[in-house]
Amino acid sequence: MPQYAIFIYSDTTAAHDDAELAEHDQHSADLIRAGALTAAYALGAPNAAKALRRDGITDGPYTESKEIIAGIGIIEAADEEAALALARQNPAMRHGSGVEVREIVGAYTRGNEVTAE
Repeated sequence: MPQYAIFIYSDTTAAHDDAELAEHDQHSADLIRAGALTAAYALGAPNAAKALRRDGITDGPYTESKEIIAGIGIIEAADEEAALALARQNPAMRHGSGVEVREIVGAYTRGNEVTAE
């Protein structure tokens, strides 16, 4: 079954309370129960990022942006429409941010190599 990456965006100026974070946890639990979520990662604060370029290392995010990628989820879905339907349920869609969906066309995980068909 095809896999899709869901990039979860967050507004850098927005405050996120415990109730909103609980919604994300519940959404993940729902996807796990449905057998759709294969992996999920919450990313650290962008000001802790290190951007590496040929000419050196920059502290913080490399680009100036009001939105950052706050997390990444990997789902299995029958096709792009099914992936988009799952992505629309993400709490970020209700809290003024959004998500981006991309099909995974090649991957490596320790011990397993997956290639596009």
